[in-house]
Amino acid sequence: MIRNVNKLFCGTLVLFVCSTVDNGTAQEPLSFERYREVVEPIFLAPRGGYGPGRAPCVTCHAEQGTPLRLQALNENPDGTVFWSEEQSRQNFQIVSRLVTPGNPARSRLLRKALAVSAGGAPFHIGGKFFESQTDPEWRTMAEWVQAADPVDPNPNDIPPRLDFQFFQECVQRIFLDKRPGDVECVHCHDSGSRNFARRIPEDRDFWNQEESRGNFAIARRYIEPGHPMLSRFLTHPLSSEDGGDGFHGGPRRWASRDDPEWQMLAAWVRGEEPECLSY
Repeated sequence: MIRNVNKLFCGTLVLFVCSTVDNGTAQEPLSFERYREVVEPIFLAPRGGYGPGRAPCVTCHAEQGTPLRLQALNENPDGTVFWSEEQSRQNFQIVSRLVTPGNPARSRLLRKALAVSAGGAPFHIGGKFFESQTDPEWRTMAEWVQAADPVDPNPNDIPPRLDFQFFQECVQRIFLDKRPGDVECVHCHDSGSRNFARRIPEDRDFWNQEESRGNFAIARRYIEPGHPMLSRFLTHPLSSEDGGDGFHGGPRRWASRDDPEWQMLAAWVRGEEPECLSY
């Protein structure tokens, strides 16, 4: 039984939440019942408007190819929304991949939307809406994770390494390739926070090593190594009829996952060594 929750500090930075457990009382596995009762409602909570960090989490996470890929909501006649128990169990399986039982500090679910100054991850596409680890919603999730019995990492769960050389020599060429009726990726992705295809200097027609490294660092934000369909890099330009995201500001480059180019990128994300398509 958890008796109290304390913050541990490193200098002035809160690193994680730990619990004091009664002597002789074992912790339990990650609780689905507790998840459904107190964690899942956080994904539905309104954030006060539109834009990054304001719309409910589910607005993006039920529509976009991200590691936190939630089930689509059902709607009651009165307009309220809900997940069935089976859908919640599917959500639970996804969410469980993003937490380290017994250790909130190492749990991706808790770090992504937490401010960097409070120990959060450097970047979250949806923005930061937990300013500190004292936020009631953040503490609710932390206590749920902390109450679970720690689990030793499974070596088979180590994600594959993304091959930078393949990105530099092959993937980047996709950014410059124009398909009939579409615009090139560089047309929209050469600036801003999603600039994985930044502008090439006028005296060259391709990116050098340093520029490619910069593109790679941004592109990796949208890739879940080992999981193509949880990688926004592959789902955002994919037709929604074949599992792509519900919205993409640019064209749908791939009509289906059978597209050879999509298959090549999926193999790369899985850590395989695909043959590079010629452009």
